[in-house]
Amino acid sequence: MWKYLSIVINIAAYTALIADYLGGSGVAPAVAQPGGARTGAVIGMTLLLSFVNYAGVSIVGWGAVALGMVSLAPFVLMTAMAVPKVRPSRWASQVKGDKDWRLFFNTLFWNLNYWDCASTMAGEVERPEQTFPRALALAVVLIAGSYLLPLMAATGAIDAPPDAWVNGYLADAAGIIGGPWLKYWTGAGAVISSIGMFEAQMSSGAFQLLGMADLGLLPAVFSRRAARTGTPWVAIAVSTIVTIVVSFLCFDDVVATANFLYSLGTLLEFASFLWLRAKHPAMKRPYRVPLPLPALVAMCAVPSAFLAYVCVVAGWKVFALAGGLTMLGVGWHGVMRVCKANKVLRFNNTVSADPQQDPGD
Repeated sequence: MWKYLSIVINIAAYTALIADYLGGSGVAPAVAQPGGARTGAVIGMTLLLSFVNYAGVSIVGWGAVALGMVSLAPFVLMTAMAVPKVRPSRWASQVKGDKDWRLFFNTLFWNLNYWDCASTMAGEVERPEQTFPRALALAVVLIAGSYLLPLMAATGAIDAPPDAWVNGYLADAAGIIGGPWLKYWTGAGAVISSIGMFEAQMSSGAFQLLGMADLGLLPAVFSRRAARTGTPWVAIAVSTIVTIVVSFLCFDDVVATANFLYSLGTLLEFASFLWLRAKHPAMKRPYRVPLPLPALVAMCAVPSAFLAYVCVVAGWKVFALAGGLTMLGVGWHGVMRVCKANKVLRFNNTVSADPQQDPGD
């Protein structure tokens, strides 16, 4: 529940970013400010992009690859054009006054997390035991390069003060480096990137609901698939509604809440991972990390410390919202157990939780 809510709350950030990019570039200035125009644009984009997700995982996957190539192109060009103008001394520019470290780490964490979202779609991927490690290794290189190189090039090539770096300013920096045409191309690349992230995470969240329904944790209606595309259309519709509801939060609260819930879910995953290895080391696994238990504990300790920090500095608004959502989830789970016991709703047969049972049986 924590992981699912973190995904659908996080999706709301992408439509907000698209509105910021469109407003900041001058294409649609009205959507950059709070009001009816922005609200309508965010809801409209959420509905439209969710409908695209209905087309199927294959289309979403290849579409994400195409969108990624198109969106990265202007940043590669901007980086190359900025190299002759880079002055390393500009990287030492300091923000005057107090630093908002909580916002910094939340934003940094938000830009670098959700790696495990792809796992909910492993059943739709051919040979995931080979495909996933290769894809993740390549993604690490691409993500590190696509963040560090354009940012270092832009900050080193122009004299903009740190306060100027708000959402969408990288497009302005590209305009200073290469001209108006590069500014609009970079802005378009940022919009396309956000669209691709929206589609990928909507698929992940929908397939997580599908999996919960297959396990008997949710009513069987959540496992319904479209006849033509095989997509879990009920799960997509529910995820879309939740995303629209939370889209009225400000961007910083969306990021902080998504990070907080994601951190709780990931800490639980780490604890489950270590507990299963300690209690059931001989259990058959589709994947097995080739390290002894002490090394696994050390491996999980570093990210766990950072996750704990993200939770501690979240703020009272996030605590209240996450606490309310957690209580709602616990209450929902109780209601589902009552419904299953009294056969009020139809549930799929629950998969055996016996860790010693052969998954192939």
